[in-house]
Amino acid sequence: MLHPGDSITLRRRVIYIVLLGALTALGPFTIDLYLPAFPVLEADFQTTAAAIQLTLTGTMIGFAVGQLVVGPLSDKVGRRIPLIAVTALHVLASAAAAFAPDLGLLSAARVFMGIGAAAGGVVAMAIVRDLFGGRRLVIMLSRLALVSGVAPVIAPLIGSMLLTVMPWRGIFVVLAAYGAVMLVAAIILIPETLPKERRHDRGSTTVLQRYRSVFSDRVFIGVLIIGGMTFSGLFSYLSASPFLFQQTHGLDAQQYGVLFAVNSLGVVVGVQVASRLATRFGPQWVLAFSTAVLLLAGAAIIVTDQLGLGLWGTVIPLFVFMTACGFTFPNVQVLALDRHGKAAGTAASILGAVNFGVAGLITPIVGWVSRDAGITATTMAAVMVGCAAIGALALWLIVRPRTVGMLAP
Repeated sequence: MLHPGDSITLRRRVIYIVLLGALTALGPFTIDLYLPAFPVLEADFQTTAAAIQLTLTGTMIGFAVGQLVVGPLSDKVGRRIPLIAVTALHVLASAAAAFAPDLGLLSAARVFMGIGAAAGGVVAMAIVRDLFGGRRLVIMLSRLALVSGVAPVIAPLIGSMLLTVMPWRGIFVVLAAYGAVMLVAAIILIPETLPKERRHDRGSTTVLQRYRSVFSDRVFIGVLIIGGMTFSGLFSYLSASPFLFQQTHGLDAQQYGVLFAVNSLGVVVGVQVASRLATRFGPQWVLAFSTAVLLLAGAAIIVTDQLGLGLWGTVIPLFVFMTACGFTFPNVQVLALDRHGKAAGTAASILGAVNFGVAGLITPIVGWVSRDAGITATTMAAVMVGCAAIGALALWLIVRPRTVGMLAP
């Protein structure tokens, strides 16, 4: 038995996938569930689209900061305590957002919601790495990547459905309830997976040692950049899409949600196919394919928009872009975590923090580029292309696929 998870029954493994997947989804749902309400918030608070986008930026920055705290802490004191404490913060911050009287207090509550949602994704990935390794790690992480990839896409669909039966404040009540369910589940159903003796392994005892071991790995640095750029391209689309599709193309909240549901199919297909290809060819070569497709799909959106091909000219290459995101996410996680079992929480926190922190900083660029002409498919895709180009360069110049070995059985 190479890893503790090898002795876990199939039934228990399914329970882990469901619970850890739900915890992983808490972050994307916290960030994206209220996206369809952007135009409503703009009108309600009598402000600008750029000001509303900053609430999204604050959430992602909070999410990034929270992960940098939770990850190393979970390597030091175990997985359960940080998970329970920070998820409880999420419940309180969600309730505060639901009753925020102005945009300033809503923005502050959103930052704390991001911090509170941070534990789910970091601890879920760390638990999986505690239990599994090699190709089984690929399979388990692909299930979590499926959730983390699909959740940002289907969250606006659910949010648009919620807006038909409740005001925008009700969305934050739903998020508080979701966080409360996850808090109870963490207390009752998730055991401690990091034994006390492993928290003091030689060379990985202090936070500084863990950070040093991770950042001294060239491959980790490379996939860190690829992950951050892919998430930035995805969130550039997510933040621009409510205005692009509802205001420019005239879709209502429900039609906008259906569009997201269709795109979610691309992510599902990408993640599932990628997990199989990674075990056969290696995750580094799957990334070679997916980063190229991201770049080409983003460029295609610009071309079709400039040719005046309308809604479908944007939607079709956008579906390809989302599918390529699905190919990218699980392979970034595998290459990042498989090499750092002793610092899984730290590695996962850095990966998540860079993904959401960089995305939080880059996403407002769409609004800045669009400040004169308004948000268009071209302004949105220009940021996506830039992110994809940086990710492709990081793969070939830093990761260097030919130097990365195949996964262990």
